[in-house]
Amino acid sequence: MNEFVLTMQGIDKQFSGNKVLDQVDFSLRRGEVHAIIGGNGAGKSTLMKILTGIYRKDGGTVTVNGEEVDFASYRDANAVGLRMIFQELSIIPTLTVVENIYLNNEKKKGIFTDDKRMEESAKSFLDRFGIDIPLREKVSNLSVGYCQLVEIAKALSQEAKILVMDEPTASLSDSEVTLLFNIIRNLKQEGVSIVYISHSMNEILEISDEVTVLRDGKHIITERASKLTISGIIDHVLGDTEKRSFAYHARKTPIGENKVVEIEALHVEHLVKDVSFHVNEGEIVGLAGLMGSGRTEIVEALFGIRNIKNGVVRMNDKEIKIRNTKDSVCAGIMLVPEDRRREGLILSHTLKDNILITLFGKTKRGPFINERKLSQLSEESIRDLNIKTTGISIPINRLSGGNQQKVVIAKWLKNKPKLLLLDEPTAGIDIGAKGEIIEIIEAYAAEGNGVIVVSSEISELVAMCDRIIVLYDGRKIKELGRAEIENEEVIQHAIQG
Repeated sequence: MNEFVLTMQGIDKQFSGNKVLDQVDFSLRRGEVHAIIGGNGAGKSTLMKILTGIYRKDGGTVTVNGEEVDFASYRDANAVGLRMIFQELSIIPTLTVVENIYLNNEKKKGIFTDDKRMEESAKSFLDRFGIDIPLREKVSNLSVGYCQLVEIAKALSQEAKILVMDEPTASLSDSEVTLLFNIIRNLKQEGVSIVYISHSMNEILEISDEVTVLRDGKHIITERASKLTISGIIDHVLGDTEKRSFAYHARKTPIGENKVVEIEALHVEHLVKDVSFHVNEGEIVGLAGLMGSGRTEIVEALFGIRNIKNGVVRMNDKEIKIRNTKDSVCAGIMLVPEDRRREGLILSHTLKDNILITLFGKTKRGPFINERKLSQLSEESIRDLNIKTTGISIPINRLSGGNQQKVVIAKWLKNKPKLLLLDEPTAGIDIGAKGEIIEIIEAYAAEGNGVIVVSSEISELVAMCDRIIVLYDGRKIKELGRAEIENEEVIQHAIQG
């Protein structure tokens, strides 16, 4: 029996004359986890969308179980046991968990849907993998992490033989990542082959058997994971010219003495208790802590998404009341959310629409929209933030994760906020784009603005922040000045509580 269940040889693909895959080879063994890693625009997702019939290749061959295939649709790929878990979740928020798991694959009793049988089957399946999700709950009521698990359960329920996971942990907590890895190990034992796309090198080295690196649409290296190191992978991903340092660089513009925002005794719902801190002009303040520590809840409260039960918020020494997002935006507070795909972008619209969605009111001539001005603002954002695109009218879902994130940041920067809130600003994007986004944040702060950053990437907090507020169980337990932020170990130790 051929040990390879999948081979892709000499794969070529162009979009609008731009070559995104150039003679790429990839192969997958039975019962193996093969990771694909690369920067934004490296071709990872495009290669897998060709495999699963979403895109048609321009050249090359694909074989599954030794037979050459040329899928014309995702349905064709499904028919031979290929499933893909996309970055953009395909679940329906208004349906229940069990309805989503069996969407377009419903179990029937005659001509009717057999709800009881689907629920029993879903429970048995979820129990088998240790996934604890309320089956009758509407997906709209679930957290982002649970929605991701529903997406995974949906793919697995259809008896996938080859499973493609595109950034599956981007929205998962540590405990949910552990659960996912246990699922992956069980699937390997059952002979399922998995393609794992991720920017997290620690994850890749932990869960993968084989690693392939792509760069600029070309195959760079394929190697056993056991022979690789993080620094070695970084070298292959970035090449010799793009490597960036994540070391802290002293501010060229000194931090101001005036406070942009001052927060006193903040209580947010039942999640944040008596937290106080401030951000000065030109300062970047990080919020560090474990999942559930209150980091996200604080920035969401400052943006009017969560209810502030008690406490005082002052902007430039003036107390403000935050009851909704309009209050926050009027005060000059704006948020880049944790989940850009669900909360930061309209995936069915263009790059231009997404940048300008917050600016239409500022570009009117009487009752009319000034289209010329809108296009000018879009082009400025593309230039200023180095957004890689073929034009302002490209659908936003055609951009890489890092460029999508730049669009989310751009739409708020054009509003000239006084305080920018960023929740996991580099989640699910490559190393090169992370460096660019850090530079964007630093440049914004240097103009005398305030920044609050929430990040699970301790190395990025160390690189960016002038101060770090450490949270545990909804309370502030420590505040570290720049001189105390020596390395990642200091922060890791502090967040344990």
